[in-house]
Parts: sequence; C-alpha cells; structure tokens
Amino acid sequence: MFRKMLGLGLVIALLLGLIPAAQAQEGPVVLRYANFTAGEDRAEELDQIIAAFEAENPNIQIEPYNMPFGDYFTMLQADFAGGEPPDVFELNYENFVAFAANDVLLDLSEYVSADAPYYPQALAAFQYQDKQFALPETFSTVVLFYNKDLFDQAGVAYPTDDWTWADALEAAKAIRALGPDIWGIYSPIQFWEFYKRAAQNNCQFFNEDKTESLINAPECVEALQVMVSLLEEDVMPDPAEQAGVSNSEMFVAGQLGMDLTGIWMMPAYQEAEFNWDIALEPGLARKAYHFFSNGIAVSTTTEHPAEAAAWAQFMTSSQTAVEVRLAADWELPTLNDMSLFESYLALTPPDNREAVFQSLEAPVPPPTIAKQSEMQDIFDELLNAVIAGELDPETALNMAKEQIDPLLAQ
Repeated sequence: MFRKMLGLGLVIALLLGLIPAAQAQEGPVVLRYANFTAGEDRAEELDQIIAAFEAENPNIQIEPYNMPFGDYFTMLQADFAGGEPPDVFELNYENFVAFAANDVLLDLSEYVSADAPYYPQALAAFQYQDKQFALPETFSTVVLFYNKDLFDQAGVAYPTDDWTWADALEAAKAIRALGPDIWGIYSPIQFWEFYKRAAQNNCQFFNEDKTESLINAPECVEALQVMVSLLEEDVMPDPAEQAGVSNSEMFVAGQLGMDLTGIWMMPAYQEAEFNWDIALEPGLARKAYHFFSNGIAVSTTTEHPAEAAAWAQFMTSSQTAVEVRLAADWELPTLNDMSLFESYLALTPPDNREAVFQSLEAPVPPPTIAKQSEMQDIFDELLNAVIAGELDPETALNMAKEQIDPLLAQ
C-alpha cells in the first residue's frame, strides 16, 4: 500500500533490456517513510524537514506516506503481512511492543551514541529486550487546563503544584454552583486516564514479569472510585448531559472550569474569549503524569539500513526538525536540552508552559503488552459500564483481570 507505482515503467524497461542494469541502479537511494502525525495538516512542515535532509544527503530521497491515524496501523500491518513494509515508519509507544515482539524492527542500538541528545525516559521507552528498536521522535503529556475567570467568579484559588484530587473536587463544586450550565471539571473515565490515576495511587497494572494483572487490587479500585466520584458529585457531565458536545467545545464556550486533556489542545484553546492557564494534574498518594511518545523505526527488510537510520536520526534530533516542529506547534521533540524550547515557553497563553516540562519529573508511560488493542478494548468496555452505572468499580476491575490475564499468556 505504501509502495508507489512510479517505478513500474523502470521495471518493465529492465525486463525488456532497454536500460542496462548498472544504469538503472544509479541515482539516490529512495526510502519510503510512513507516518501518521503529519497527515494533511502537517504535510508542508514534513516536506520542509525532508528538503533539509535531502540537501545534506543528496544520495538519499525520502518518499513520505502521510496516513490518517485511524487507518495507519491496519495498513502498516497489511504491508508487513504482504512483505512490502516501508523502510522507515512511525510507531506510537502503545503499539511499539507488538511490533518489536514480532522481530520486524531493525536494532538501532549502534546508531545511538553515549551522548545521544534524547530525553532518557523517551529513549528507554523504545527499547525492547535491551535493544533500541526505535528512536524517540516526539512526546506529549496531559495537564489541567483551567478557566481563570470561572475560578475568580467562584472565589476559588487557582490550582497549585501540590493539588490533590480532593482539592480539585472542592474547587469543582464551587464552580458548579455558578449555574446549571456551568460544570466544574471534565476528566474522562477511560483506559488512558485510569492507567495514570492508578499509578498515582501506587497501583501496579501487572506483576514484575507480566504474567498476571494486578488491576483489581484495593489501590486500583480506590483510584477508579476517585474518577467516578466526579460524576457522583455532579461536578462533571455524564454523556447524556453533554448531549454530543465535546469537553473541548464546552471549555472554549466557558462552560467548564477545568479540563484534563493533552497539551495538543493548546492551539484550539487560543480562540477562548476568557483568561485561562494550565497547571500540573492533581495527584493521589503521589504525583504521576502521562507520557505519550512517538518513535521512528526501521524495517528489518530495508535494503538501506544505514540511510534509513540516518533519516530516523535527522527526523528525531536535527535542529531543523526541532525548529519546524516548535514553529508549527507540531508536538514536542524528545530532546534533553531545555534551551531548544525557549521559543515554545515564550508563547502565551498559557503563561505556565513550564508545567509541560515539570510533568517529566514523574512520567508514567502507558502499560503495554503484545495484545495491546485487545487489553484497551476490554478496559474501555468495562469502564463504559461503570459510567452507565451498570457496574461498580470493584466488579469492573475484577472482570478486567479475568479477561486480561489470558492475554498475558499469549
């Protein structure tokens, strides 16, 4: 699917003997690069990075395949199954283990120097069995967006770094009291939030060797109950009360005091006609923050491993890639040099962009297994039942353990 048909005429000419083989092999190395983060919105920015790379490496040509995220992994798996995977391709952290476990990723360890510029947590995220099977490309995290005007109207102090979820609940109650169409907070009850909230309460998803899930332990049940309490206390709208309006739309409309969501929402929230800022997410027994990361991997079947690795390095750590990404607000590079982010930190709103990097002090990557999508589907189905009031947190997590443990043995 990722392979273009532009070379068909050349193949026919070779077969007919119209072009000598030696002549046909001349020209730059062509690398097929599949990705899901550029899409249509960032295609121009990706082309800028490609142009800079090709200017420095005239013997290498990059053919980008910008795919929508919803179709990307289905198409990528189909290409691997058909024996024609791209040379270089993006992987998100959640799907990385499944690919690494199937021996389709080139070991890039030799291309990572001791002084590699990557943020250590991101570099480690793309290691499997002590080998570097992808280079970290970007990271994102989740923070607490808050409407300063609603806080002022409710007479509530703004969130601080040491806030707990109990503090957030009390603030949400005061904001909810401002009117029937004003809600205190939105914090989704789904896998992506539960795994992190569980970590905040010292809940372990699995035992040490991932042969058993531990998600029905008391600490896990308590964490889920804290999430559900926002509905029970009527400070967060349930699906019926949202009536198809997203939390982001509610926040921009000034109907939401706090919105727990990703930093990728900053550009969309620029249109809000009120004062807003961000803060670190509240904690439970401890602090723990989302750590999402995308990486760039190389297929074991590529005919040009060195060139493919060079492109992966350029896309993940070059000055050009950093400048283009920050100028476009296109995710954040996973580099361990804060001086690179001065232009990003200077942008307002929000004023407190430092919170994005403060969250790196206690990052928690998503729990991953080879059967990742199956595990996430199990969680989301059961959590939806909790939201609907069909299951209580303890019953839901007991059922989750029963269904997830068999996946760990596969």
